[in-house]
Order: sequence, then structure tokens, then C-alpha cells
Amino acid sequence: MNTAVLRQHAEHQFAEELAELKKVDDRTRPANWQLSPWAVVTYLLGGKLPNGFEVTPKYIGNRRLMEVAVATVATDRALLLFGVPGTAKSWVSEHMTAAISGDSTLLMQGTAGTSEEQIRYGWNYAQLLAHGPSEKAMVPSPMMEAMRLGKIARIEELTRIPADVQDSLITVLSEKTLPIPELASEMQAVRGFSVIATANNRDKGVNELSSALKRRFNTVILPVPASEEEEIAIVVKRVNELGRALDLPAEPPALKEVARIVRIFRELRNGQTEDGKSKLKSPSSTLSTAEAISVINNGMALAGHFGDGVMRPHDMASGMLGAIVKDPVQDQVVWTEYLETIVKERSDWKDLYRAFREQV
Repeated sequence: MNTAVLRQHAEHQFAEELAELKKVDDRTRPANWQLSPWAVVTYLLGGKLPNGFEVTPKYIGNRRLMEVAVATVATDRALLLFGVPGTAKSWVSEHMTAAISGDSTLLMQGTAGTSEEQIRYGWNYAQLLAHGPSEKAMVPSPMMEAMRLGKIARIEELTRIPADVQDSLITVLSEKTLPIPELASEMQAVRGFSVIATANNRDKGVNELSSALKRRFNTVILPVPASEEEEIAIVVKRVNELGRALDLPAEPPALKEVARIVRIFRELRNGQTEDGKSKLKSPSSTLSTAEAISVINNGMALAGHFGDGVMRPHDMASGMLGAIVKDPVQDQVVWTEYLETIVKERSDWKDLYRAFREQV
């Protein structure tokens, strides 16, 4: 595997952990699973193995949610990971698939332009014109490959896909078969096949799932981190990982800076200060954990390439404003009010206040 790629697939990046889990995993595995459900959850949440090897956590949160998600895929039900943007839906989907199938690349990205052929199969038109419909002329979709191999197919942003295209999944999910009328045949799913889809509630009302399709999914809602400490832990972990992967020439930020960014995001997202004493207006942006991570990585890049390698308030100020102020009128009012009534009044945030004022 080429280690110079910008982003390795989960099964390559964490190959050592998956291999160590296989060594100690003596529990029952469903057909075509690389690991048992217990081992998959251990891979997701981390922990020390009987041989002393330490598995790093991929998801920091409620263990029961991960157990329900993994148990769903072990049945004949498809899994829908649902929640606000930035709650690690895609991250969990990728790592679950890597641990179960050993291959997270059977992926379909949902967009307004996703067609039924991308879900089912397409055709090599040169072969089709030369020889007519045949298996040789067929271009299988990731869904078809997952059915053939008994693996997990991933669908990102399911509710971005047009409703009539979504419904092409119903036969696959209920009958575990994909009709191929052009060849008067079908593709039947091999045991181990399942589908993990993601959707975010900001797209609610865009392309609602039909009731028939909803019934084919077991929905697991991934919440925002329950506490400030939990969110800080997530941000610190991912910032360190991404900093190493991107070779950013800056040292990881001090915990104090991470805590302040997380505090701002949580307060604006929740519409009140963390102590509950002041009510706040919320901006139109989601202010997710993922965006906090992005802001810090951007600040590290600025500090590393244009500073002394230590991230300071002015390095993250512009990134924070870009994340918070999406609507230049409405969000600017919300942000200015928060800056003058909350940030300015905190005695240990004076440097942060000055950095933000310089950006206004």
C-alpha cells in the first residue's frame, strides 16, 4: 500500500489493529465477516486486548449505539446512520465496513444527480453495440459487487438522491436480489451482504425516504457529543491524527485553545452558555465537531507555514468566522452579539476577543 496517498482507506490505515483483533477473536462470526460483532465494536470503541495490544478508539460516544448498529448489520436489515452534519456518520460507516468486510471502498455518493444506473449497474456501450447485452458488456455498481462478494455496500447522503432512484433499493433490500431484465437473469446476494447508508437531518424534506424504504432500514441516530469533555477528546484525537497525516509543520495546539473553540461551538449550537446562565441566538451553520477539527487544522497550517509553529488566537480567528458566519447578514448579527456579550466579558479570553475584533 502506498503510504504517500493523502488519505488511506480505514482497512489500510488500521491494518495492524485489525490483524491483532483477528488473532484474539474467537467468537462467532456471521458469514463472510472478517471479525465477530464483539471485535467490530472493540475496533470502533477501542480497548486493550487479552494479548496486551491497545486498540485506538475510532468513535467516542455511547457504546450501546455501536452495538445496535453492528447487530443490525448482522441481521438481514440495512442500517441507516442519521444525525446532524459532523456527527461521524461517514466515519462510523467506513470503519464498520472496514472491520466487517475488510473493504470500505464499495461506496456510492448520493447527490441530486445520482442515477439508477449508479445504484444498480451500467453498460460499456462499445461492448453493448458490438455484442449486445451480455455480462461482458455490463459495468457493475458497488452495490452489485457487494452482493456478489457478500460484503457491505455504503451509500453516503441517501436523502440527497432523487426519490425515484432511492426506491430502486427496495427490491435489493427486501428480496436480496437485483433483477437484470436485459439478460433475463438476476444477481442474488451472497451471505454477508448488507447496506450501510448515511443521511443528515439538515436534508430533511429534500428527498424524503418513502415509507416502504424506511421500513427496510434500522435507523441509528448519532448524537452530537454529550459533554464538553467528550467533544474536546474527539477534537484532540482527530487533530493529532490529521496533523500527522498532513505533515503540518506546527505543534498540536494547547488543550486550552481546543477547549475554547469547542466551548464557542457548543454555546452557539445549543443557544446558551455552558453554565446555562445566558441565552444566545444560534447561527444558521451547524457548528459540528467536524467543523471544529477543520478550524484547528487550518489554524495549525497558518501557524506552521506563516508563523512560528505555535497556534495562537489570530491563527484560528478567520477560520472560526468562516465556520460560524455563513449568512453575512443574519449570522453576523448573531456572532457580533456573542462576541460583545460573552467573549469580551471573559477575563481569560481577552486575547481571543482582540483576535476576533481584528477580523471584523
